[in-house]
Amino acid sequence: MRIRAGLLAGICAGALAVPAYAQDVTGDDSQSGIAETTDNNRVIIVTAQRQAQSLQEVPIAVSAFDAEALEAQQIENASDLQLTLPNVSFTKSNFTSSSFTIRGIGDLCVGVTCDAATAIHVNGSPLFGTRLFEAEYFDLERVEVLRGPQGTLFGRNATSGVVNVVTAKPDLSGFGAAAEFEYGNYNSIKTKGMVNVPIGETIGVRVAGYYLNRDGYTENLYDGSDIDGRDMYAIRGSLRFEPTANTTIDLMGFYFREDDDRLRIQKQTCQRDPTGVLGCLNTRRDFDSTNANSTLATVLTSAELFRIQGIPDALALGSVYGEDGFANFDEPDNVRVVNTPFQPNYFADELQLQAHLDQAIGSMNLSVTGIYQETTVDSRQDYNLGVLDRSGYATALNTLAFFGANGLPTGVANPPFIPGSSAYFSPIVAALIPGGPDGQLCTSNNLQGNQGVFEGHSICSDAPLSFDRSNQDQTSWAGEVILSSDLDGPLNFLVGGIYAESEVSENSYYVNNFGLDYATAILGTFAAFANTDPDTGAPAPLPPSYLATSMYRNNTTDFKLKSFGIFGEVYYDISDRLKFTGGLRYNDDTKSVTARTTLASFLNPFSNDGDPFDSPFVGGYDADPGTDGNQLFQTREVSFNEITGRAVLDYEISPDNKLYFSYSRGYKSGGINPPLSPIFAVAESFGSEQIDAFEIGSKNTFLDGAAQVNLTGFYYDYKGLQLSRIVARTSVNDTIDAKIWGLELETVFSPSYNWLINMNLSYLNAEVAGDQFFTNPRDPGGGDPDAVIIKDLGNGSHCAITGAGADAFVNFLNPFFGLQGTNEFPSDGGIASSGAFGICSIYEAAVTGNIGAIDPALVALQPFIDSFGALSVLSPGVEVNLKGNKLPQAPEYKASIGVQYTAEFGGGMTLVPRFDLALTGEQYGNVFNGSVNRIEPFVQANAQIQLNSADERWYVRAFVQNIFDANSVTGLYLTDASSGNFTNIFTLDPRRYGVAIGAKF
Repeated sequence: MRIRAGLLAGICAGALAVPAYAQDVTGDDSQSGIAETTDNNRVIIVTAQRQAQSLQEVPIAVSAFDAEALEAQQIENASDLQLTLPNVSFTKSNFTSSSFTIRGIGDLCVGVTCDAATAIHVNGSPLFGTRLFEAEYFDLERVEVLRGPQGTLFGRNATSGVVNVVTAKPDLSGFGAAAEFEYGNYNSIKTKGMVNVPIGETIGVRVAGYYLNRDGYTENLYDGSDIDGRDMYAIRGSLRFEPTANTTIDLMGFYFREDDDRLRIQKQTCQRDPTGVLGCLNTRRDFDSTNANSTLATVLTSAELFRIQGIPDALALGSVYGEDGFANFDEPDNVRVVNTPFQPNYFADELQLQAHLDQAIGSMNLSVTGIYQETTVDSRQDYNLGVLDRSGYATALNTLAFFGANGLPTGVANPPFIPGSSAYFSPIVAALIPGGPDGQLCTSNNLQGNQGVFEGHSICSDAPLSFDRSNQDQTSWAGEVILSSDLDGPLNFLVGGIYAESEVSENSYYVNNFGLDYATAILGTFAAFANTDPDTGAPAPLPPSYLATSMYRNNTTDFKLKSFGIFGEVYYDISDRLKFTGGLRYNDDTKSVTARTTLASFLNPFSNDGDPFDSPFVGGYDADPGTDGNQLFQTREVSFNEITGRAVLDYEISPDNKLYFSYSRGYKSGGINPPLSPIFAVAESFGSEQIDAFEIGSKNTFLDGAAQVNLTGFYYDYKGLQLSRIVARTSVNDTIDAKIWGLELETVFSPSYNWLINMNLSYLNAEVAGDQFFTNPRDPGGGDPDAVIIKDLGNGSHCAITGAGADAFVNFLNPFFGLQGTNEFPSDGGIASSGAFGICSIYEAAVTGNIGAIDPALVALQPFIDSFGALSVLSPGVEVNLKGNKLPQAPEYKASIGVQYTAEFGGGMTLVPRFDLALTGEQYGNVFNGSVNRIEPFVQANAQIQLNSADERWYVRAFVQNIFDANSVTGLYLTDASSGNFTNIFTLDPRRYGVAIGAKF
């Protein structure tokens, strides 16, 4: 099929984007960035069916961008793809990861054992934990995006689709080189280049790379610095060897490295809760900070908890009923402005080594591909992106310093001091406030594994620090063999197999906080008073390890994936116009993981100088959860297998018009939930996903190639969609069912030789199907006006007490524990229930008639408690039905348009302006929906103009991205109750502009 070059101007349109057109704005086949004149006979070849085929003839919804298209539309990375593709969205997410969502299906599962819904490939090989989303595109042949489940051919299967990045290969025909230099605002400097060298007639070598350095997009008011900058580079070397006409061997090595102050999280938002029970309310995302009284660090250091534990109030950092640490903090009302005392740092690198063999054997072709991959990512930033007020700590710090110098008073007149007890407190003083109560405060530095402030690893600051760290080290390899036929008859086939292994040697998420260090020290010290000297009866010396592992850490040390698949397809020409494709695949996935969660390791009296897993108290998985501490360390294994496939009928109405109908089944394996501390009723593992997808499509070319119109409709029946939620500071995953359907219209129109217009429209309806009950973290009361939401002082989590007498019950019981009664949430907070601080285990014992187990002196209260009627204590709260709710990251509608004109001058030079506009409609960042989870529609506009020399040796380009400087929010992440229920938001980059010059040799 011949395609008019003036029409298909290297842009993604419909199911198709073609690499060249008259007066290309961005380059020729050598990716030089030089314009060239082309004829009307070129077609784009893709491997969407693992064979080289014309894109417009493939009966799959697939889009492809070649190097010229990527440059023309200013698609510099994976995030930019969403600005032109129908029903595709992309967002970064909380733990140095991202979600590439196609037709409402994205990476909503969070955790080291989760598979990606959208399979990412390079030259057809699957990638694991890739940092490709941090890197910039350079020296590519094309990027293919397949929409819909790929039930037979790709990688380890994929439920939403495939992104296949195809790198440029060496050209054996001659020497070539290209270079480009770009300068833009934010002092942005980017250079990229390529050198292609043939060696004899059978070998070619190609080396390409880029370097990017720019200042930060975000202003930090704390010290006046700019953060969220970039400092990265990548290099790729390729070798092609063609010893015979039937044999091609390709070798590729790629390395990427980033080391800068990138922000994982752009901003935090919150409708502040004045009661402190929830932290943030349930109707809006304001530019405000959570109420710090709702956080784990505050409740564990509160006077109320200390009083219940028998610890002097004077040692408490504050009261949950007092002014919290963010009460006087003014959160900047600007997405690009923060106020943080902690400097972020971000490191990532990736190594890829790939080998590929194509061997023609008569009418057969054998393809063998192997890839090896190493990835690392390590990121730290302020957990709250704010500055805590330490003024309320004065009494506690002075008391601690006094105890460190004198020991603990006995409490009698002219009090003597407990002999030797100063030795309990002086190490705490030396570690946390080495300069005295008015000096800097020191927080554990989590760069040393499980070692922290009490092992001599700390970061000190005038403000109490709170920061997190997300890191991972992963190695992977995969090998694939495909045998395909090219027979003369109506029947052809393809068979293949793939085996892959991936191992994560280290994956941790830390939260470090001065309050957690302080709580560990005080609670651990008073717990140690049970250790007495058998001769004197005085407290024994405090074991140093009682002051260890004060930070929270969810840690995976050994995740292993072993996966294999066997697949095959047949292609049968029923007639000259009607073709059938049928495919089957068997998938087998085995996952094992060793994981641990740690917090306040005074519960584990062993030093952290060695292997943190090396303890007889945490030796392995315990099948009896909740009876001891063994659940802090778990080794688990799960296996999944599935048969998937597809069937396609495509009918050629005419040489320029095709109609197809397909059914496919996709599969994504389940995984293992991490251990929680404390133990909650969470499933150990989660099941696999299964999707039945029906699609009908029409691909058409009209007006002698001047117009292309492609239309696709689809319907998905989704079982076991994996969704993440935060429980006890840990991402755990549940499964729900969903129904998804939508439409996609993609067009390209070239009214004359110099004009090119492309337009895409899509509609998506993605909803939870059937009755699905879950607790809303923002509203644990579930809308029940009789419920009382309890903030648990012991762990910062929530429970809800339900029943008509719940309010009176809490008001009656709380004073016996030195706690206040219930409070009403603000009328505009979207919470019908009332709230209070308390201890959920106490309420549970009371409503089950066992209050005496808490304190025998309280037995007399049981009749009064029973008089409040039937009550229930639900943790983490009242469940609500999600039926009919929209899936996250599924914009209801999207539209994009691009317009380009080529002006020709008498001397042969050309001037090519281009304008692109993209609209993304309303979507939700959370499956509970509501206005608080709503992501507003946003518009992104880009423009550029390029002057090309007549001899195609140089060009000059001026560009602007995000013309309207929109703060476009692409995704949300809701934290948990112990963090204060604030929302992290992720945005696209601000307005960027600059100039570039390039040359070809």
